[in-house]
Amino acid sequence: MENMSDVALEVIDNEFLRQFEIVIDGQKSKIEYASQERKIFLTKLIMSEEQIEKGYDTDFIIAVFNIIEDRNSRLVPTCPIIAKFMRKNKRKYKNLLPVGINI
Repeated sequence: MENMSDVALEVIDNEFLRQFEIVIDGQKSKIEYASQERKIFLTKLIMSEEQIEKGYDTDFIIAVFNIIEDRNSRLVPTCPIIAKFMRKNKRKYKNLLPVGINI
């Protein structure tokens, strides 16, 4: 399993389409979101199976979490893949969850 942790990921927040975008190996991947007040609901991860097998989904999710943290916002992972990642890394990212939300 490869990962891109040594490479700076260029994630673009396409506010018009309400999605974070990244291009990996010439393929665009997306995390769709909805925002409400100071919360961002991560609703869907769109990424090729090949990219997921290489572990790029984790790098992309971490990059998006960092963006949300930098904005002083909170996140609600409604996408199963992102919720699973959050459960595995709860200690590190629990500060990003809104008060009263448990994953």
